[in-house]
Formats: sequence, C-alpha cells, structure tokens
Amino acid sequence: MDITEKMWRVVSALAGKKAQDIVVLELRGMTVIADYFVIATGTSLQHMHALVDAVLDESRKDGIKGIRPEGAGESAWVLVDLGDIVVHIFDAENRDFYQLERLWADAPRVPLPEEYTK
Repeated sequence: MDITEKMWRVVSALAGKKAQDIVVLELRGMTVIADYFVIATGTSLQHMHALVDAVLDESRKDGIKGIRPEGAGESAWVLVDLGDIVVHIFDAENRDFYQLERLWADAPRVPLPEEYTK
C-alpha cells in the first residue's frame, strides 16, 4: 500500500468517528518531517480519544506497530506520528490558537470528497 492510500484510510477512520473540519496538507518536497499532515478537531476529550483510537486501529491493520500518540490523556492536542503521515487532533480552541493550516499555508490542501467534510 502506498502512502497516499494510507492517508485516505486515516482520513476515512477520522470521518467514521465524526471528526470535524478534517484538513489534509501535502508536504512532499517541503519538509522531511512527513508527506502529509492530517488535521482534525474533536468535540470533547472523549471524542478526541475515540479519534486517536480509530487512527491507531487503522494503522495497526496496515501493519504499523509501536505507535504511541503524543499528548494523549488530558491534552487538547494529540499528535500521532505514522512516519510519512502525522495526524494532529485538536480541540477547537487549541486548533484555532495553533493554526497549523496557517503555519503551513504554502502546503497544498488535498481536496476531500464531500462525505469527509460533513
């Protein structure tokens, strides 16, 4: 499976758990950090945990092991590093504060199908 397919599986997992405002930034050629940032908002701490669990479950299906989310617990920003994909899950207040989309404004946004933007 290529990295783009993995990214879509992550996006699908987040959408399946009703993540809000999913944004995918393509970072290829811009940084060695990752090929994609996937950014999403959770509505509560419990919702954010469910989103992290969905990403981890999907990643394990792809054979990715040893993933540990950073900021899990009581944090309002959880990062899941999948290697070429970094998933950022925020609460609304912290997403607005950190504004990763603005920080990486030069990165192209991957257009998402409507079913992922509801």
